[in-house]
Amino acid sequence: MLEFNFTPFPVIETERLILDRVTDSDVEEVFLLRSNPETMKYIPRPLVKNHEGALEHIKMINDKIEENICINWGIRLKGNPKLLGIIGFYRMQPENYRSEIGYMLNPDFHGKGIITEAVKKLIKFGFEELKLHSIEAVIDPENSASEKVLQKCGFVKEAHFKESDFWEGKFLDKVIYSLLEP
Repeated sequence: MLEFNFTPFPVIETERLILDRVTDSDVEEVFLLRSNPETMKYIPRPLVKNHEGALEHIKMINDKIEENICINWGIRLKGNPKLLGIIGFYRMQPENYRSEIGYMLNPDFHGKGIITEAVKKLIKFGFEELKLHSIEAVIDPENSASEKVLQKCGFVKEAHFKESDFWEGKFLDKVIYSLLEP
């Protein structure tokens, strides 16, 4: 079975991006992401109501990193410390050599290839450094932008679960994409 150790925290670079640790100094950007109905449209989680809620989210991210349960990175453009989004491995299953990847990005930066660039780098990290065998993504079937990112990165649609999750008084579908270690 795999064992994860995220200490020291792995900072990752791409051509345009730095993926690094989300800290309390990112509270304003985390608040803007997690309180925005547009960025949260396809993420069935409560909206953050204030900066305290954003700080709680940051603490939850960092507690899970410290416990080696999962890992998230802040997405930043090189040369600019402002947080644009968050990406990471969630629901890690060391016994199955598998993890879910998830991401969110400030809408001002949609359509610029930022998430695709970050996902490609995390795929490489997941297979080479974490020794995963497979990576999955769980998306809302209406989230065509995320679907395009996953397809560009080589993910294959594995399943479409009808009304499998109940959120805010209604049943939601979910689609599973996955990628096997090359």
